Order: sequence, then C-alpha cells, then structure tokens
Amino acid sequence: MQKLPVGWTDTSVGEVFEFAYGKGLVKSSRKVGGQFPVYGSSGVVGYHDEFLVKGPKIVVGRKGAAGSVHLCPENCWPIDTTYFVNPKKEVNVKFAYYFLKNLRLHQFETSTAIPGLNRDDAYRLDFWLPPIKEQHRIVAKIEELFSELDKGIESLKTAREQLKVYRQAVLKHAFEGKLTAQWREENKDKLESPEQLLARIQQERDVRYEQQLHDWQAAVSAWERSEDGSKKPTKPIAPKTLPNLTSNDLDRLGDLPSGWIWVKLGNLSSKITDGEHFRPKVQEQGIYFLSAKDVRDSGVSLDAPLYVDKETALKARLRCDPKKGDILIVSRGATVGRMCVVDTDELFCLLGSVILVKATSCIESLYLCSALKSPAISRAVVSSSGATAQQAIYLRDIQHVAIPVCGELEQLEIVASISQQMSTIDYLYQEIENQQAMSEILRHAILKKAFSGQLVAQDCSDEPSTTILERIRKETSVEMSGKKKRKSIGDQTQSRDN
Repeated sequence: MQKLPVGWTDTSVGEVFEFAYGKGLVKSSRKVGGQFPVYGSSGVVGYHDEFLVKGPKIVVGRKGAAGSVHLCPENCWPIDTTYFVNPKKEVNVKFAYYFLKNLRLHQFETSTAIPGLNRDDAYRLDFWLPPIKEQHRIVAKIEELFSELDKGIESLKTAREQLKVYRQAVLKHAFEGKLTAQWREENKDKLESPEQLLARIQQERDVRYEQQLHDWQAAVSAWERSEDGSKKPTKPIAPKTLPNLTSNDLDRLGDLPSGWIWVKLGNLSSKITDGEHFRPKVQEQGIYFLSAKDVRDSGVSLDAPLYVDKETALKARLRCDPKKGDILIVSRGATVGRMCVVDTDELFCLLGSVILVKATSCIESLYLCSALKSPAISRAVVSSSGATAQQAIYLRDIQHVAIPVCGELEQLEIVASISQQMSTIDYLYQEIENQQAMSEILRHAILKKAFSGQLVAQDCSDEPSTTILERIRKETSVEMSGKKKRKSIGDQTQSRDN
C-alpha cells in the first residue's frame, strides 16, 4: 500500500464529485452554426444556440463510449448519453479532469448491448485529495510535461508523413528509370531491347494457348468416351492482343529511358480475371475463400478467412485459379486499389471483389505489382473505375493501363533496390510506432505519479486537505438540506392542489 502524501487526505469520488445526467437534444433540434458545443459520449457532436451548463465542465460518457472523459472550457450542452461532472468548488477543475482521465472509467462499463457506465461504480472509487495549492502545481506540471510529449508526437507524425512521401518517391523514381540509371550505364552489353522482350512475351502467350488447346482436346476425348452425362469441356479462348498505345497516349505518359517501353497491362499478362460473384455457403473448415479484407499490402492474409467445401472451391477455381506469384487487386470497397503478390502455396479461391493478374514469365510479378503501386499508375488503375458513386475497378478497363517495361535483368535490379529501401522505410515506421506507444506509456506514468503525490513536492505551508474536506462535507450537508426542504415544500404544494 502506498503512503498517503503529506497534507493529502483519503476520501471517495462520490464525496467530492457529482455525476449529473445530461439532457436529450435530438439532432433535428440543434442549431447549425450555434455558439455552444453539444457533447455526446465521444465528444462534440454538434452545436446549439442555448447551453445546458456553464463551463468549464467535465463531460463523461454514460452510454456508447462509456467512461470517456472530455473537458469543455466553455458553456455547453451535454446530452442524455453523458454525465456532466460537478467537482466541489474546493477542487481544481483541470485537476479533476486529469484525475478522471487517469481512472479509466471505461473498465466499469456494464456488459449490455450498448455499453453503459453506472455512476455509483465511480462514486465508490478512492480519491486522494491534495491541498488546493498543490492541485494547481500538479496541473501546471502535467500540462508542462504533456506539452513536451505533444511536441514529440507531432514530430513523429511529421516523420511518418515524410516516410509516406519518400515511399511514393522511391516507386516513382523506380519506374522512371532513375533508380537504375547507373546500373544501365554499367551494364549496356546486358540490356535487352524492347522488341526482343515483346517478342518473348508474345511467344509465351502463344505457347500457353497451344498447351491449353492440347489439354482441352484431351479432355474432350475423355468426355466423348465417358457416359456420365457431364458437360462438354469449354474450349479455351485465344489470348487477345490489345491495340498498341497511340502517339497521343505516349505523349501523355511521358518519356522513358532508352530500352524501356510502355505496354498495356493486358499484353503483359497471361490472364486477368476476378473471383466468383456468388456468395458461397461458408463453414468452419475447408478451402480458403478470400475477399478484399484478406488482401494486404504485405501479402495474402489467412488470419480470419472464410472457408468453403471442396466442391464449391473447384467451381470457383474454374474461373480464377490463384497461385503463388500472381497479383491480387481489390476492385471495390473501402480498400479499392490495394494489391499484393500471392506469397503462399495454400489452395484458395476468391470473391468477386478481388481481381487476379497472372503475369507472363518474362515479367517479374514483384516488378509488375510495384509498378501498379507507383503513384501515377496507381491513380490510373483506380480511375479506371469510371464515374460511379462508389469507386470500383473493372476488368474491361484495367487491362488498358499502361506499364513501363524494361528487360528482365533490370527488372530484377529494380525489385532488389525497391525491396532494400522499403525495408528501411518499414523499420523507421516501426520505430515511430514504438515511440508513439512509449509516449502514451509516459503519459499514463505522469498521471499515476500526479495522483500518488510523486509529481511535485509537498509544501507544509499549504492548507491541509483535511480542512478542505471538512468544508466540502459542510457544503454537501447544506445542499442536501436545501434539496430536502425544496422537496418537502413541493410535496406540500402538491397535496394542497389535490
């Protein structure tokens, strides 16, 4: 047990604080552009031209964000999902605010459909009351230290935003040829011409189609011999070569280094499709059935997937058969445009909210995915959604997105360079996250010290808080007597009226 600091006294929250109920004020009744803030459990929810209580006032969430604590420096209107807290006049309002923040009242919320805070639970909590002058000193010290922490957090936020800019700059420079400019100069004899690369891509597409035809013919022969009544296998569709980019397109896209060429995504891919458009019957185990939420920047997430039976999975994979090295792109929803390279050998199928891109073997998947993430190309991918109320990427459009392409050796060099710089950025991001978490730990430590008498020194000349508490008790007694007297007069008046 901690020792009570000199001049402090032990009491309870209920003896020093009153949690009064807010008053309902529906949104339609509030005054837009009003002078006084309207507080709900989560903070300011609007404004009104009248106020309910004079500020400064502490507002505590009662329903919804139960236990949240807000300090309103002005007159305000706390609604009926809140309590407004009236500390006794012998208690510094800001001291009371920081104390209630430190209590973490949300831990006392009741387990109901809508979380709620019972004020009686708060009233029973211990409260160490320091002298009023020490309360002022504590508040001043808390705000001094919090100000320093806030400055540090702002610096961390700035650094994080700078890392975002740097990440985009790395991708931008990579696909403008700037990251490998020196490498190209040192390896002129190893560079592949655009014509050679495109010829190899076309040859691979042709070979793949010939293999698909061969497999189909074998399947048809087997089907003709069978008598099981199954459906005749569908003939594969010949790969479609998209028309080349026009001179106007190339002018709009900009110049590339010598040996590079702009190529439409559809001409770099052996397949572009999306997942199934039916909602499968899911189960607790089986084959992974992934959706947009499972596509992360770092790869495929199998943390919280849906599962389907084998028959459903086979049906889904007839259209879309994702394999390691393929590219997945979220085509609709809040994370539209997010993409990754499949990094697992696990068998899975996809929902229609995800597009699958199978790059030809002449194009490194990581190179192609990084190109699609680069600023200008990423904007082109998402803007392929057209003018719709909700952003979505369509198969008919994404295949026409232009990609800057270089030889395979340079692709590998670009991937290695991007990977190295992104690893450094990720490390710095993590350091920022760690320091932000540490700042919150320090904030809690400051409050803990403040309310245990360890943040500032005690002064023996301060009026002891036992005297303050006596005045508070007398004040409370007078208030209670007044309330009883008013109630008695009200009862008598009601009795005469009856």
